Amino acid sequence: MIKCYCGSEQLFERCCSPYIKGVIKPLTAEALMRSRYSAFATHKADYLVATTHFSTRKHHKRADILAWSQSNQWIKLVVLNATVNTVTFKAYYLDHELKGQIHHEHSIFKMEDGSWFYVDGDFY
Repeated sequence: MIKCYCGSEQLFERCCSPYIKGVIKPLTAEALMRSRYSAFATHKADYLVATTHFSTRKHHKRADILAWSQSNQWIKLVVLNATVNTVTFKAYYLDHELKGQIHHEHSIFKMEDGSWFYVDGDFY
């Protein structure tokens, strides 16, 4: 068994995998963000589309998400700050040229009908 990609130090099967498989729903915006990072690391584009708010989903095409997730090697996630509906984080990865990159984002999330959704974010 492997540790979760989200950096929680828990096993993936007990951390983000149940969210990605739809067994349970993330209870916080941070849990959703961590599970989305794990979905990028495991190339689960359907989960990423499904957890994007309907108001911004048209800007996030499944094929593009899948291509981006597969073209990068996801190294680690560092959560810098989290509030009820925002998460600021850095995602470290190697791009398709194996060059180190950092995706620094302040994400906004929305709870709707008992589920959290990613709305959008500001990139640094």
